[in-house]
Amino acid sequence: MRRWLLFLFIIPCLRLAAQTDSSAKPAPAVQPAPVKVNTASGDTAVKPVKKKVPVIKRDSTGAIISASAAKPAAPAAPPVTAPAPPASAALPDTGAMRRGTVAASPADSTPQQVAVPLHQETAYDQYLKKLQTTNIFFRSDKPTRLDVNKIRNYEDLDWLVYVMAGVVLLLGIIRLSYLKYFTDMFRAFMNPTLSQRQLKDQLSQSPFPNFLLNVFFVISLALYLYLLMYRQQYIQGTTAWMAIPGLILLVAVVYGVKYVMLRFCGWLFGSVELADAYIFVLYLINKVLGILLVPFLVILAFCGPKLAKPFMYMSVAFIVLLVAYRYIRSYSVVKQYLSFSRLHFFLYLCAFEVAPVLIITKVLLVALTGGL
Repeated sequence: MRRWLLFLFIIPCLRLAAQTDSSAKPAPAVQPAPVKVNTASGDTAVKPVKKKVPVIKRDSTGAIISASAAKPAAPAAPPVTAPAPPASAALPDTGAMRRGTVAASPADSTPQQVAVPLHQETAYDQYLKKLQTTNIFFRSDKPTRLDVNKIRNYEDLDWLVYVMAGVVLLLGIIRLSYLKYFTDMFRAFMNPTLSQRQLKDQLSQSPFPNFLLNVFFVISLALYLYLLMYRQQYIQGTTAWMAIPGLILLVAVVYGVKYVMLRFCGWLFGSVELADAYIFVLYLINKVLGILLVPFLVILAFCGPKLAKPFMYMSVAFIVLLVAYRYIRSYSVVKQYLSFSRLHFFLYLCAFEVAPVLIITKVLLVALTGGL
């Protein structure tokens, strides 16, 4: 019996203890908002407001009584505001902002962020500005000048380098291969009396170098005529593939026909020795002329107009002198075999030497310039 009474007394106590534990948990504390409080010295310091934690009360039965019901709420205090700063301290000093610092106001001791300029002008920027104002090429108002020069058409003349190199190489090969023939030829050219009697037979015994030098004369004269017409703007550089072979063929045909006619006339009139002597003098001067034209070919091919023009006139005068020397040598040779007057020899030169050259030159100019 005593155990049952104790059991009935313990049950209500356990229920009361369970209610007390569940309602006794405190609510989370709310952080108070900071409020600025004015001090006597005028300084505004931010101080937190202390708030009392509400006390939980219970009645005699163990129920919780709310704090708002237990005590009437106090009237809310008006918000405290800091006094406005004076007008002089409202705007910072602009000079101090340029220097990167702002003076602190005596009424406001809170730290302020330093104003930093976005871009600082360097020495390189100053140099570019100065260059833009002083240099005429960077100025927007620079004067404009019209180009009055004519547009020159580009001509690919690389082939001329290889042609001239081939001509010089051919001459060097002939000279190194037949050095004695070169020596005898120039001795016959400088000494007319010795060439007729002693050197003529020696040169006639070397037909292959004689043929090579005749071919070289044809190539050299054809290139000279082409460069002469190119410098005088009778033909363009684009027609070289047709003009140079044509001139080589023309020179070869002219001197081939002349050689055949001289041989035929010597056989017809019974003066074979005279024809041989005249042909020897004619082709001796031609071979020397072909060799001496090589420096003029290089100058006319690669030098500028100011230097090429004087050498062009010098080459023409040089050719005229060699042709005159050939006629003088021919007259002395022919005079040994025939008796004739100087008038007849002059008429022969005009009819068979000068007139064909002038006619061929005129025909070429008409064909190249269209009759202009």
